[in-house]
Amino acid sequence: MSDWKNIYQSKLVSVQDAAAKIESGDRIWFGSSTSTPIQLMDAVVDRYAELTDVHIISSLFLYDFKVLQDAKYIGHIKGHSVFVGPQERLYHKIGNIDNNSVPFSKVCIALRDYYRVDTLAVDVSLPDEEGYLYYGACGVDWHGEIAEYAKKIIVQVNKYQPRIKGPECKIHVSKVDYICEADHSFPVFPQREPTETDKQIAAILIDQIPDGACIQLGIGGLANAIGYRLEEKKNLSVYTEMFTDSMMHLVKKGVITGKIVAGFSMGSPELYDFLAAGQIELTPLRITNDENIIGQNDNLISINGCLMSDLTGQVCSESLGFTQYSSIGGQGDFVRGALRSKGGKSFLCMPSTIRTKDNKILSTISVALPPGAVVTVQRCDVMYVVTEYGIADLYLKSIPDRVNAMISIAHPDFREALRKEAIAVGLLAR
Repeated sequence: MSDWKNIYQSKLVSVQDAAAKIESGDRIWFGSSTSTPIQLMDAVVDRYAELTDVHIISSLFLYDFKVLQDAKYIGHIKGHSVFVGPQERLYHKIGNIDNNSVPFSKVCIALRDYYRVDTLAVDVSLPDEEGYLYYGACGVDWHGEIAEYAKKIIVQVNKYQPRIKGPECKIHVSKVDYICEADHSFPVFPQREPTETDKQIAAILIDQIPDGACIQLGIGGLANAIGYRLEEKKNLSVYTEMFTDSMMHLVKKGVITGKIVAGFSMGSPELYDFLAAGQIELTPLRITNDENIIGQNDNLISINGCLMSDLTGQVCSESLGFTQYSSIGGQGDFVRGALRSKGGKSFLCMPSTIRTKDNKILSTISVALPPGAVVTVQRCDVMYVVTEYGIADLYLKSIPDRVNAMISIAHPDFREALRKEAIAVGLLAR
């Protein structure tokens, strides 16, 4: 038996014994999304009565963890998320998760200086022939940096966690304190089908993406609609935070022929197999989302979704009134990065209307954002806002030109009212 195998065996404990290493006051990074060790987290939470002031920090929870679901854990174990998704929204009212909205480029700083993380507890792959354990599709993001300063490192070896290459993609068995073993498969990250509006927006945007462009796409039906439409392009490259199924499709079709830089990946089982086969490498998000590095890519085309905008181009992508619906993620990083790119463009896309729960149709473009709405992207950074009615070019424009451009892409049923409101509040002279 080689040395690393002896080391592995010497650190191997049961899941329950690994959970017993957590102490009151610990601040634990439990990994993002598919890198969260489910069984280990549940075993820690089962000890809640013995613990006080334990903080569990993660991003985009994908599972119904017990700690989120019951107020009895308050004061014992507290949940935190740096990116809000469906689970965070569902359980927020119970009161045991604090949601945050940290730019992905700054999460590593927040984990160290604000959350004061001192423990790394994450899902990893089976060891390779040299004794390295891989962080998987969502673990390259911040794990490597945390491992440099964490006082305690616990890993849960999961045979389903893929070995994905890249800088800071792995940790050697000699560097961890405790190893436990528990297998679990991953939920399939839902690929939302594009709506007709998504398809209309994609048709508008496709002419804005030249052959040879470097692309960044966000998440959701619109991103999928655009991604698959890019089949008609050639010689594309990728610089993005999230590598998607549509990007894999473009690689296989020979559309993406240039370099690929990505920070994490979520999607289908086929996508994880593609990554594990070594087709691309993943890079820490402090690098992929550094606006200065983003800007070094010529012809960067950044396409992301948003929820609403005011008439001057203040864009909200993360809240519905005072309710935190999502988080900023890397949107601001890539909007600013595109500004630094030679030939770069950023597009923020939304349907022109939304339907409320009581069946009212509202314009997503308004004279002012509603109370509580978060300004995710400030208007001085916004280049283009897109609806199914066209593209509003806002960058460096005067206030009246911005207002007129935004009215031109609003739903026709709301344009006259928007113009009257703009005149009434002084945004337009007439």
